[in-house]
Amino acid sequence: MAEPVVLLEGVRKSYGDKVVTEVLKGVDLRVDRGEFAALVGPSGSGKSTLLNLLGLLDRPTSGRLAIAGEETAGLDDAGLTRLRGHAIGFVFQFHHLLPGLSAAENVMMPMIAREGRTAKAMVPRAVALLDRVGLAGLADALPSALSGGQQQRVAIARALALGPPLVLADEPTGNLDTRTADQIFDVLREFNRELGVAFLIVTHDPRLAARCDRTIDLVDGAIVSDRRRTAEGAAPHR
Repeated sequence: MAEPVVLLEGVRKSYGDKVVTEVLKGVDLRVDRGEFAALVGPSGSGKSTLLNLLGLLDRPTSGRLAIAGEETAGLDDAGLTRLRGHAIGFVFQFHHLLPGLSAAENVMMPMIAREGRTAKAMVPRAVALLDRVGLAGLADALPSALSGGQQQRVAIARALALGPPLVLADEPTGNLDTRTADQIFDVLREFNRELGVAFLIVTHDPRLAARCDRTIDLVDGAIVSDRRRTAEGAAPHR
């Protein structure tokens, strides 16, 4: 059996003291290494809350959460930061590149954050990743000189800078035209297939969700459907 990079059991998340609002209502979820899955659901379904928990930016109210085989319940903030740094890459709808840094320097940021300094070996790593996402020759370009699709490619390279087993992508094509969105999707898929990186992609685009190997539907804080696709089409996961 493949190794899980995400494991949730009975995860609940509530907010408020006097008036308690339960956003996640006992979520069970497993994502294995190398999976390529879409998380879909209407606004207010709890997708952002779930993504924050998976990204270790927030803690569950109750339940079990393990990332890359490590239980998170006993970790302090420093432990969560360490685990997030080596196990999770992030891609967002808006690229969040630093405007004063080149493409290569933006890709290097996770490496610098981990090491606490800049090292010469980081440069070829960043340039190689930019080559992999189709930006050969643009390592020295500032974000302002790049198109929206090219900026998102830089963000993907940055997410993969430390070789994480899991990438969380929050509407990674939501700000792009259809053709560019398809190109970005293909880049994500290439890394998934070649490197075995697991992707969990939050999307409102049914076209992109249909191209993923698995679609997880979240409604009112609960998973109501979890479907895998086979050569013959969609098949129930459970």
